[in-house]
Amino acid sequence: MLFKNYKQIIANGQNSDLQRKRKDALDILASAIKAVNPYAAVKNMFDDRHSIVLDTETIDTCSFDNIYLAGFGKASAGMAKAVCDSLSIKKGVIITNDPTVKKIDDNKVEVFVGGHPIPNKISIEGTERVIQLVDSCKENDLLIVLISGGGSALLCKPRVSLKDLQQTTNLLLKSGADINEINTIRKHISHVKGGQLIKSARCPIVSFIISDIIDDPIEFIASGPTSPDSTTFSDAKKVLKKYGLWNKIPYDVRWVIEQGIQRYIPETPKEDDPVFKNVFNYIVANNEAACRAAYQKAQKLGYNPMILTTRLMGEARNATMNLIERAKQHLYSKYDKTALISGGETTVTVKGHGLGGRNQELVLAAVEYIAGTDLLFISFATDGIDGNSDAAGAIADGFTLRRAQNIGLDPRKFLEDNNSYEFFSKLKDLLITGPTGTNVMDIQLILR
Repeated sequence: MLFKNYKQIIANGQNSDLQRKRKDALDILASAIKAVNPYAAVKNMFDDRHSIVLDTETIDTCSFDNIYLAGFGKASAGMAKAVCDSLSIKKGVIITNDPTVKKIDDNKVEVFVGGHPIPNKISIEGTERVIQLVDSCKENDLLIVLISGGGSALLCKPRVSLKDLQQTTNLLLKSGADINEINTIRKHISHVKGGQLIKSARCPIVSFIISDIIDDPIEFIASGPTSPDSTTFSDAKKVLKKYGLWNKIPYDVRWVIEQGIQRYIPETPKEDDPVFKNVFNYIVANNEAACRAAYQKAQKLGYNPMILTTRLMGEARNATMNLIERAKQHLYSKYDKTALISGGETTVTVKGHGLGGRNQELVLAAVEYIAGTDLLFISFATDGIDGNSDAAGAIADGFTLRRAQNIGLDPRKFLEDNNSYEFFSKLKDLLITGPTGTNVMDIQLILR
């Protein structure tokens, strides 16, 4: 079962109708996660003859001398198992954030458990092994690269000290910058991001990618280690200036960026770089697939579903207002049972000292808006980890405000302190899953 507190969440419904809606919401989300299972997504890329089947061509893996595997990200373990069940690989290395992953393919695949969202020493150690693997590949070998969300922290060889990188990452995550902006910085203080991982590769490369970014821009997913980079050192400086971070980040980070602007440090490889001629980057799962699966499950449960957007973005509490306003246009139609689905990834500018994440903050911001209505609102991080908490998100309905007030909780105060986790913890309305093994951003669901 996906949700560890499944029964508790359902029982918190104040009447039979809300208990049914809560159960339906959890079942819809479980179907969405199943649809973006990393093992199945990668396994589907191989045919019965062990060839890799892409949209434009089929790659016969039997024509290569050796097949090597490198993976990094929250979904890397499941993706690696799918490759190893489909092909005979010579050697592999993955960097995951899941401590339960011990070995893959009888230890042919070396496993490193790195830090996320802040990189650590093991992230760097694992990255060194990945670089060694890439460098060992010969012209008639094949390198399969498995990329998923979280890869920016897990694949890590910085141009600055680990301490400076950690401080910079922490500032960026709290600044309100979106993931494309954050990864623009990451690329330009790294030796491996922005296409640099494969700059010396001699063999063909196939990258299977699970997207955790709106519109699936390959160059930003895990900071695009196998993709041409369209951003520059100047862009990195502009982002830091935009969020008032230029004078807050460590001196060495500023120095690297300035050196890059002055061309003393080479730019990241661009689209015309010949290294990309033998590189195939392919998206195998994304948020849209998860939302489609949620739509289908809602339909089976008797709802009239609609996908509002798969591009939800912006500050979480503002996104809540926009989402509910859009929802109100559709909810009170001729249909009794309506399910509105959205996906994407919002941001939170952290000013308080509490625990939580963008999904919990989205739901907390909705509590007063849906008070007294027959609506249920849920927001869920598909990787199972929301912000700096151990929850994946939260759930609220028309009775949540009353339940909170009955035990002396003021949602506005908790929102002010970015303390959504404690608010929903006291109501026992957190979504607890642990790591799901995949990552395609977030899903929101409004049921009536």
